[in-house]
Amino acid sequence: RSIPNLTVIDPCDATEVAQATQAIADYDGPVYMRLLRGQVPVVLDEHTHKFEIGRAKLLRDGADVAIISTGLMTGRALEAAAELANTGVKAAVLHVATIKPFDRDVVAALLQRVPCVVTAENHVVTGGLGSAVADLAVEAGLRVRLHKVGIPDCFCESGSIPYLVKHYQLGVPDIAAAAREVLR
Repeated sequence: RSIPNLTVIDPCDATEVAQATQAIADYDGPVYMRLLRGQVPVVLDEHTHKFEIGRAKLLRDGADVAIISTGLMTGRALEAAAELANTGVKAAVLHVATIKPFDRDVVAALLQRVPCVVTAENHVVTGGLGSAVADLAVEAGLRVRLHKVGIPDCFCESGSIPYLVKHYQLGVPDIAAAAREVLR
């Protein structure tokens, strides 16, 4: 996010990778797209989901807690929201595929009505999605409770995706636990 004039895209699945690739080809300017390694899942319906650079998409509505996610964490956020629903917690899931430019209007509208927020990113939390949400909340004067799920500011280990998800607490149970914590 800190590189001037760079567009940053973090798609959540194979559907969005294909759509974002076409959008990047049509885009005038430098773009960085973070890709998933290994087998890329399908989370979004290619017939109903339309990727747009700079636009966040509300995938699930809820009034108790908002989970704002990016990249592969969006599939996990949807699973966490379903898990939370089983305990009576209504969780909204907002997918932010474009970290920069950041969809301030959509995120601000969600924060205004759901002030308990979890951000979920498969990235270092310093300077990423969580920081963008926190910056927006402060600049807009919004009172929110925010918990960031992501990799801490450290020299990260390498390993298999299951190992890293467990080690850095990036799984469905971790997102759900963060949502319960921010609701306290």
